[in-house]
Amino acid sequence: MRKHSIKNTRINGEVQRELANIIRGEIKDPRIHPMTSVVAVEVAPDLKTCKAWISVLGNEQAQQDTIAGLKSAEGFIRRKLAHTINLRNTPEIRFVLDQSIEYGVSMSKLIDDVNSHSEKREDEHED
Repeated sequence: MRKHSIKNTRINGEVQRELANIIRGEIKDPRIHPMTSVVAVEVAPDLKTCKAWISVLGNEQAQQDTIAGLKSAEGFIRRKLAHTINLRNTPEIRFVLDQSIEYGVSMSKLIDDVNSHSEKREDEHED
């Protein structure tokens, strides 16, 4: 099976959706921040392993606590996935902290700062 086959893409989407539902609604660990989202999921073609990119809207400590909480709840999450998704193998999940949303927000803020600064300079030159 090719790495990016239609079947694999469909499985990735289904695992991502179910993983988000499990994290949002079924895990009671207080370390997991309420603003946690599953950005992407990549299931290996042999269905043995899975990488889940997790984004946490919060400070550095909240991000680290959330990843630690998810890693400790991996067995529970795998069991829930096995019940909801009918796959030959339930993949072993590896959680990866994704900071792309945070990076995008900070870049957007920097661009806005530069734009507002250049508008002020243009206003000064017109006077």
